[in-house]
Amino acid sequence: MSVTAPDIKEIRALHERLTQETILTPVVRCAAIEDVIGGGTQVVAKMEFLQRTGTFKARGALATLHSLTADQLQRGVTAVSAGNHAIAVAFAARALSTTAKVVMVSSANPSRVSSCRAFGGEVVLADNVHEAFELAERIQREEGRYFVHPFEGRSVALGTGTVGLEICEQVKDFEALLVPIGGGGLIAGIGNAVKQLRPDCQIIGVEPDGADSMHRSREAGEPRSIERVTTIADSLGAPFAMPFSFALTQQNVDKLTRVSDDELRRAMGFLFRAMKVAVEPACVATTAALLGPLRHELRGKRVVLLMCGSNIDWDTFERQAIFDDGID
Repeated sequence: MSVTAPDIKEIRALHERLTQETILTPVVRCAAIEDVIGGGTQVVAKMEFLQRTGTFKARGALATLHSLTADQLQRGVTAVSAGNHAIAVAFAARALSTTAKVVMVSSANPSRVSSCRAFGGEVVLADNVHEAFELAERIQREEGRYFVHPFEGRSVALGTGTVGLEICEQVKDFEALLVPIGGGGLIAGIGNAVKQLRPDCQIIGVEPDGADSMHRSREAGEPRSIERVTTIADSLGAPFAMPFSFALTQQNVDKLTRVSDDELRRAMGFLFRAMKVAVEPACVATTAALLGPLRHELRGKRVVLLMCGSNIDWDTFERQAIFDDGID
């Protein structure tokens, strides 16, 4: 599939437009990870979990809402999410003076539901992600609300492309960039931006074993779905890939790798022990990949890790993380 990807001028223009609504998240040298990998490896983390709403999702939601007409904004928006996208859409709706009615799965972390409501979002609960999409379609049809997709479409890739732009401006030189994959909207946008600015950089996508729709899609040569999501990284639990994000991933992503839930749990514990960072499983996917399946391949290289989200309460973090992680 051929798609028209956002060019770097468009990404820069959006980045400038979002200056008042988003923050420039920092990059941090990760000496603790470097010490484990050894061999002169240099590791920098783009700490996007410090973004407004706690994840990168605010960028795509704002990009989408900024593209709407006045009539569309007046009617409001809807969305489907396990939590982070719902929070971002509610935040973006409030920023642009409209309303958001979002569908969240009933298993969503209560703290995420509360955060969405705190930004003014009306929350409707569904039993599973497939039912959630059906409910959102009904809301769209009956109320005329614009559906803000969690990961698919040009506006999403334009928004997430601003992360890639920032990385290239903040990090002088790097050879590999690791990005987590849920539905693919994040890596589609970042990959598109980075390949325009640093074409020689190796871009590697990281999926959890229990939500590997992009792996399956690559093997098939077209977007594919999975039967069910079975991972603690619910923010990466997209049940299918879609054409636009899949096409950009095919064009710009050099390699995919998988991590297990146990590797995610150990990475959560490691980051807390070594860097005093408590984040959700999706956020540690790139760390888990570097400490695990990519450890020897990337040893001695200059690596950037995208850390994507921090919307987790302490009880859940304590239950999921393996603090005696055994990483050394």
